[in-house]
Amino acid sequence: MLRSGQSLARLDRVTAGFTFAFRRSSVSFVPMDFELWRWAMFALAALIIGLSKSGVPGLGILNVAIFQILMESKEAVGFGLPLLIAGDLCALLIYRKHAEWKHIVRLVPWAVAGVVIGWLTLGAMQENQARLVISIVLAVMLCLHVLREKYPKRVNEALPHSYGAAATIGVIAAFVSTLANAAGPIMILFLLSMRLPKMAFMGTSVYFFTFLNIFKVPFLHEQGLVNWGSLEANLKLLPFVLLGSVCGYLFAKKISQAWFERIAFWLTVAAVAYMLFISF
Repeated sequence: MLRSGQSLARLDRVTAGFTFAFRRSSVSFVPMDFELWRWAMFALAALIIGLSKSGVPGLGILNVAIFQILMESKEAVGFGLPLLIAGDLCALLIYRKHAEWKHIVRLVPWAVAGVVIGWLTLGAMQENQARLVISIVLAVMLCLHVLREKYPKRVNEALPHSYGAAATIGVIAAFVSTLANAAGPIMILFLLSMRLPKMAFMGTSVYFFTFLNIFKVPFLHEQGLVNWGSLEANLKLLPFVLLGSVCGYLFAKKISQAWFERIAFWLTVAAVAYMLFISF
């Protein structure tokens, strides 16, 4: 009963956070005073965010790895979220006319549930446990994609176009995103299975993640992971997100559909393999 009451009290603070999402947190963030080499790595991660949001989605999880290496796991989630939102908004300007809304509508209600579950889990789970859980989920998704490629008719008819599959993906993607901002590979595999045209792929993805990331802000703010200290550092990295967005858009316009899917898949494989390696 006590645990239930504590969870309700935390949910009240999250609700208040929707109105005052950026007031000073009672939990202070680590001062944003880094060595020059760390700032250089953060700039690289911000550039990758822009590239992944606007042109090379499979690249996105690499920024997750950089943040995880440079910071504590939970701190990295809060630090990276405003940069991801900036990248989402840039990509939204580019791909706003290309979304497949039927997929977004099926995912969003379940994503809300996934964020709440992830928020509750984030407060209770150790950082090494969270990283291992995320890595296993991503590895399972890769296996599912391989099965789709090998047995396309059987698997595609059973999973990708069903409401149950969309509900499962929505919950898992939002859960993983709340824990580590690492839902990109899950959505890539789900949207690739839909065989969407390249521009529709990008538009559907960016609308979903724009909603998801903005919705996560008050939940991470409640845990002290998004605050004025982190936002001040984010502002210094914002130009690199903008530069990456322009470069990503130019790259996406010149790459063929076949190569687009191939690059996205193999970058995801490499990133998941790395995350599994550092989890053990």
